[in-house]
Amino acid sequence: MEAEGMVIHFPEMDKIKQGLEYFIVDRDGIKEKILFHDYDKIYEIPGLYEHLFYERYQCNSPEVVCSLLQEQMGEPDEDTEALSVLDIGAGNGMVAEQLVGMGAESIVGIDIIEEARDAAVRDRPGLYEDYHVIDLTDPPSEVDQSLQRRDFNCMTVVAALGFDDIPPQAFAAGYNYIAPNGWVAFNIKEDFIDTKDCSGFRCLIERITDADLFEIQIKHRYRHRLCQDGRPLFYWAVIGRKLEDIPDNMLAGLA
Repeated sequence: MEAEGMVIHFPEMDKIKQGLEYFIVDRDGIKEKILFHDYDKIYEIPGLYEHLFYERYQCNSPEVVCSLLQEQMGEPDEDTEALSVLDIGAGNGMVAEQLVGMGAESIVGIDIIEEARDAAVRDRPGLYEDYHVIDLTDPPSEVDQSLQRRDFNCMTVVAALGFDDIPPQAFAAGYNYIAPNGWVAFNIKEDFIDTKDCSGFRCLIERITDADLFEIQIKHRYRHRLCQDGRPLFYWAVIGRKLEDIPDNMLAGLA
């Protein structure tokens, strides 16, 4: 890929671990190594995020997760409640674009880096009714109050769980902004919900389902994208209904 004043190189790799993938940006002979998870640097270059993940490495998670959500919701009719969505780990609006296509009435984005919000405004203006750059585990009081007043009936978290971007505590905080019986749609790498998982998400999901706080409607394994070495990376997409809030004591011991 070439952009104004720069050339981007993608080294050929063999057996590299997801999270350690990288590319080289050459700006007038000055080279910089950028990891795939250096989202702040990636969002600063228009079109790079899409080229990297969606064109070159064939990510299809926004489409898969939102399509499954739509299937579970069924065909909209005059009695269907319009979607009011809290989109966590919103990035530059790839998921919001899918949600608008589904007819979502209102979408509020949350991300922890300003570059994500700037990219969403730049690349997909008008999709978000509001977009907060906050840490969900410690939101400013005025943002917390604003989110509580929204009465969201859907939460989406796509391609943002399990790599320390969004810890279980942040997931729970977002979950608790959703109204009872609201939809919850997320995906997560299969490694993070197997029996060896150390991220805490497997335990959290088990706890909230066993306690009848969350009811899974569908769980679907699919290819999230290709790794830089060409291997397929498999994720689980989960669509369910929130039944009750997650209490603080249910987060004890989660990494």
